[in-house]
Amino acid sequence: MTLTLNARTRDIRRLAQLDRDEEGFLLDAHDWHPDLVEAFAAEDGLELTQERCEIIHYIRVYFEENLSVPEARTLLKHLYVIRGKDKATRRYLYQLFPRGYGQQACKFAGMRKPRKLMLDV
Repeated sequence: MTLTLNARTRDIRRLAQLDRDEEGFLLDAHDWHPDLVEAFAAEDGLELTQERCEIIHYIRVYFEENLSVPEARTLLKHLYVIRGKDKATRRYLYQLFPRGYGQQACKFAGMRKPRKLMLDV
């Protein structure tokens, strides 16, 4: 338990040392590290679930391959393939990320704040 608490404290301190905007988005996506996801989630009071981690992972992979953030509709198509019709909905995304796909999922994945929050649906 102490090891986990110390690791979490370390990640929160590490997050605090990074350059971020006024809403907490990283200014450089290359500063992101998987260990920071838990610190981002803790800041927003969200539990880091498998479903949230899958979406964050998808955003990162998409970003690495395309050098852009996937629009929500692109993510929904992906969710349809891996999770089925019931999970490929805007409602499901908002259940996972109550403040929105662009505001939370992209932030947790280390993306800069989207210029247009058209990423949110």
